[in-house]
Amino acid sequence: MRIGVDLTRCTGHGICESIAEDVFEVQDDGSVVIHGAERPESDRDRMRQAVTQCPAAALHFAAE
Repeated sequence: MRIGVDLTRCTGHGICESIAEDVFEVQDDGSVVIHGAERPESDRDRMRQAVTQCPAAALHFAAE
């Protein structure tokens, strides 16, 4: 599974980072960087939570 971000929508709330700080990092300019976008199946619930909790709807599951 792969997680992606639409940087034109990201507003830097940081909810994703609070859910999975080892995956998401909010930069000083408010954009998010994804470390290791290709995630193991065991991360599905955590990634789904980050996607659904994003107030800007900037996160998504990317096509593999």
